[in-house]
Amino acid sequence: MLLRLIRHGHALSADEDSARPLSAQGRDDVVKLAAFLRTSGYAAPGLIWYSPFRRARETASLLAQHSGRQVMLVGKSYLTPEADPEKIARLLAELPPNADLAIVGHEPHLGLLATLLVTGAATPVKFALEKAGVLTLEPAAGTHAASGFARWEVRDQYAPPPAAK
Repeated sequence: MLLRLIRHGHALSADEDSARPLSAQGRDDVVKLAAFLRTSGYAAPGLIWYSPFRRARETASLLAQHSGRQVMLVGKSYLTPEADPEKIARLLAELPPNADLAIVGHEPHLGLLATLLVTGAATPVKFALEKAGVLTLEPAAGTHAASGFARWEVRDQYAPPPAAK
């Protein structure tokens, strides 16, 4: 099983559009991320959970469109920036071992979730994802003593190249 934690692409400011859709740069960065996932040596995710916010939904949709495979998209109300990362950790324990999942969300939630899965506690935060960046985790042996959650380890990380000026 691989778990990809993906931060949404760059979005318009609330002053530009209160719904905060992806910007042109954000869409371009997500397409680059999809290309990275296709060529990274393992299959693109077959399942993507995404936050209810428009920028995350658009990111998930673009990733699915450019994945080269059939992808199931599932909105999850508890993937907001301030959501409890333990809820997702509990859901991950219910997935089959061959699940191939990406989660498209926000900071600080994704950093807290990654830290919880890798270290057993959500704080202090050890990870921060760039916009249109991904942190790929894979299961490790055992569980964390304090939390009881399964152990995960970092497989790789990607951040989009800086935008041309």
